[in-house]
Amino acid sequence: MPFSIATWNINSVRLREPIVTRLLKAEKPDILCLQEIKCREDQFPLKGFAKLGYTHVAIHGQTGYHGVATLSRHPFAATERQGFCGKDDARHVAVTVDTKAGPLTIDNFYIPSGGDIPDPSENDKFAHKLSFLEEFTAWGAERANGAGRVAVGDFNIAPHPDDVWSHKQLLKVVSHTPVETDALNRAQEVGSWRDVVRDHLPVPEKVFTWWSYRARDWSASNRGRRLDHIWSDPATAGRSTGVRVLRDARDWPKPSDHVPVIATFDL
Repeated sequence: MPFSIATWNINSVRLREPIVTRLLKAEKPDILCLQEIKCREDQFPLKGFAKLGYTHVAIHGQTGYHGVATLSRHPFAATERQGFCGKDDARHVAVTVDTKAGPLTIDNFYIPSGGDIPDPSENDKFAHKLSFLEEFTAWGAERANGAGRVAVGDFNIAPHPDDVWSHKQLLKVVSHTPVETDALNRAQEVGSWRDVVRDHLPVPEKVFTWWSYRARDWSASNRGRRLDHIWSDPATAGRSTGVRVLRDARDWPKPSDHVPVIATFDL
């Protein structure tokens, strides 16, 4: 039966609760993975989402920064959250749900953005990002060849030339530098992950999920990047039936600079 998973960097869930509600009412995903919730667990707006049927929520929160949360219409068989790089940053939460095809584990990630200078010797944030990607790669390698795996979230990297508005102009811009794209592509390879979005929207189609707040007219300039991803193991990818990028959400009231990405599976 159809089973949908949505991912969205919401850039403050409390500020943007109305548009999360709008998404849940309109799309009714089975699972919604949010990143950059920017609140502690006890500050998360549970009641409004529960009224819409999302009574199962796993949260890894943090005061004012980062944070991830996964909302579900289905009970959790298990939940997990872990740290990376020896830091207390709230950047991961995992849930397992039972489907007719078997257990499915969805890992929700918010990979560090990396700051503005793509040099780890000059920029601690970029060094942290590269270290995180190393641990993310090892984490995926430990799970390679397993079934029922999905990893989603804001990976803060646009890996392919067609994932950015200008490959040439962004080669020295954090999120599209060769050291980052090579690292993410290696993580995909050693983890035996399939890029579900690109399975359905293949290169050379331009696909963007983020547009800067700095743009005077984001839609007209269309200087976007594909920073938000849905990966799965090969067997689960074989059950994927479609992907949608909700570009119009960038124009919703008080929008995030990211838009939701939804993948549907026959599970």
